[in-house]
Amino acid sequence: MAGARQAFAQFFAKDKTFKPKKRFESGTLKYNLHKQANASLNSGIDLKEVVKLPPGEDVNDWIAVHVVDFFNRINLLYGTIFEHCTEQTCPTMSGGPKYEYHWCDGVNYKRPTALPAPQYITLLMEWVEAQINDENLFPVQIGKPFPKNYLGIAKKILKRLFRVFVHVYIHHFDKLLAIGAEAHVNTCYKHFYYFVTEYNLIDKKELEPLRDMTERICH
Repeated sequence: MAGARQAFAQFFAKDKTFKPKKRFESGTLKYNLHKQANASLNSGIDLKEVVKLPPGEDVNDWIAVHVVDFFNRINLLYGTIFEHCTEQTCPTMSGGPKYEYHWCDGVNYKRPTALPAPQYITLLMEWVEAQINDENLFPVQIGKPFPKNYLGIAKKILKRLFRVFVHVYIHHFDKLLAIGAEAHVNTCYKHFYYFVTEYNLIDKKELEPLRDMTERICH
């Protein structure tokens, strides 16, 4: 088990990301929390325990650190298969025949708009990156409070990142198998799932597209 965790950590430490990685500045509170979270993840502790809030830590900081970590990891996950995800192979951002996602950012796309999956995911990642780099939403200075709308933004980010899992698992799982990434991606998904359910960050109806798989791998 420890060996599998180490391999998982090495796989997701690679720099082959679809978008630039967001990094924490050394010496900051969030950097220390980030290191603590990763140390727990790599130690072989059960993933259900890894997501629990460390004693004395602020839950908003803990969520912020994980939002950024999941953004980085899902970047890498999509980066491993994005050359196979084209406008021809994936003309819609879907998760099987029952689920289709339309993009809306309130700026360039003021109404939900159907887009090819690679365009949708590119816009999604750019939008997430803009949110987490906004220090008014995700403050980095110790003592600077989170804004009142912070939790709503964090939930929206995680909901949208989950859609990348949905698309990759349902439409590109054969590519993950081909490069031997199944176990790594499953571990990443389980970590994400346990975290968002521990803190009620995604509505159950949003998790429905992967319900069968979740029941199988998240015991």
